Amino acid sequence: MSSTEQVRPEVVAAIVTALQNTDPSDLPADATRAEKDAAKDQYLSGMVAERAQRDRQTRAWELLLTRGHDEPPSWESLFDELPESSLAELAELYDALPEGAQTEYARRYGAPVSA
Repeated sequence: MSSTEQVRPEVVAAIVTALQNTDPSDLPADATRAEKDAAKDQYLSGMVAERAQRDRQTRAWELLLTRGHDEPPSWESLFDELPESSLAELAELYDALPEGAQTEYARRYGAPVSA
């Protein structure tokens, strides 16, 4: 690989930051094609990961909110209403649960091994 084809991590990071901030003024003028491609891959991978985490968070809320409530329920009351069939899936979604739900889950069942 020649020196012009080497990927400089700081240039890739600067390109990713410019893409995330939608601010082209921060784009490095001397970025190589390889650096631009690496930044694009990193940026798109991050977007996919964020989407997957949002999907996991949405599913966790679907499991937690089993019915409508007149007043905002406590984490304790939400867990009181949970069907047993939801517990295994919630354990898999533990990292996507809001902090209060994680605390209540851990209090009742212990933190899942994967957490």
